[in-house]
Amino acid sequence: MVSKAVICALLAVAAAAPQGYRVPTPAPTYGGGPVVPILVDDRQGPDQFGNYNFNFETGDGISRQEQGAPQGELGAVASQGGWSFTFPDGSPAVFSFVADGAGYQPQSDLLPTPHPLPAHAIAQIEKARQEDAAGVSHSSAPSRNYGLP
Repeated sequence: MVSKAVICALLAVAAAAPQGYRVPTPAPTYGGGPVVPILVDDRQGPDQFGNYNFNFETGDGISRQEQGAPQGELGAVASQGGWSFTFPDGSPAVFSFVADGAGYQPQSDLLPTPHPLPAHAIAQIEKARQEDAAGVSHSSAPSRNYGLP
C-alpha cells in the first residue's frame, strides 16, 4: 500500500514539472575570425539513378567540385572532381581525383611521391619480365648445386 502511494506521489511530481523547458545554449564561437561568404553552391542529385554533381566556391578562394554516376553491372558510383585553395603564403593548391573500379586516385603536384627505383632494381624487374615473356620457369626451392654444373 505504501509503495502505491509513493508511485502516485512521483507521478504527480513528474506531471507538475514544467514542460518544454530547455536550458539556453550559447551561440558557438569560431575563433573570432571573419565570416567567409559562400559565393557558389550548386548541388544536383543524387537522382533516381545515382547521378549527382556539386560545385561550391567561397569568398576566400576555396573551391570544390565533383560529379558521379553509376558504372558497370552492379551500379557502383564512379566519381571525379577536385578542390583548390590558396596557402597563407599565396601559393595555390590544386587537387583532382578519380574514384572508380581502380580505387581512389588523387593527383596533385603537392602529393608525396615514392623515391625512384635504383638502376639495379629496374634491371632485375626488366630481366624477370623478359624471362616471363619467354616462358622461363623458376623453382621456388633453393638451388642445391650452388651454381656448379
